[in-house]
Amino acid sequence: MKRPDGIAQRTRRRNRSYSSGSAPSGNGPTGVSDLVRGADEEQLERHTPAAPEWRVRDVVAHLSGITADINAGNLDGVATDAWTARQVDARREWSIEQVLEEWDTEGAKVEAMMASLPEVAVGQMTTDAATHEQDIRGGLERPGARDCDAIVIGFDWGVQILAGLAEPADATLRIETEAGTATVGTGTRQVGVRADRFELFRAMTGRRSLEQIRSFGWEGEPAPELLVFPIFTPRPTPLVE
Repeated sequence: MKRPDGIAQRTRRRNRSYSSGSAPSGNGPTGVSDLVRGADEEQLERHTPAAPEWRVRDVVAHLSGITADINAGNLDGVATDAWTARQVDARREWSIEQVLEEWDTEGAKVEAMMASLPEVAVGQMTTDAATHEQDIRGGLERPGARDCDAIVIGFDWGVQILAGLAEPADATLRIETEAGTATVGTGTRQVGVRADRFELFRAMTGRRSLEQIRSFGWEGEPAPELLVFPIFTPRPTPLVE
């Protein structure tokens, strides 16, 4: 799985938008803004299967809130449950158009600074946006954008994070998808896994259960703990998207 240039460089080259109009998928009319604007009130009130504590509108509020908090320098407790809950609570009474308008405005400011951000920050932001687009799609029953740029960038960034899990576990982890193969870690414990890139991406952020992760194509003993980011845990029940 070769990466000839950095995540940040590829993000800039592909004109990744972090506002609601075409982000995070960059797929024009199938972007988050169009998906949400085309939803009725019942659909916006649905709880998303991947993040059942949040309705579709709450996920959109979180995405908009991230950009607003970044621009305001409100980063105390960044990425914690309390930080994200404040974003949702502050916009609970807003119309969806108000949320999308804020996201467009604040997102444009974030886009302008992305070229100067560290690669790790760009990767994390893109991963979060792509993750929540898929959460929204699940809530609206509108699957798609599974091989878009944001998924590619997020997956590549995620593989780098998995390297930090493999090393302390004395593991060498070989990851094989339809897009290629990557190896992380240098440990004596040899572990291989084969799965669809989208499935692995969703597993990284706790959107798959242990049962589902163990069902991937493993070489050696299944090691789900090497595939899930430390801030997440696998779902208690399977989620098929």
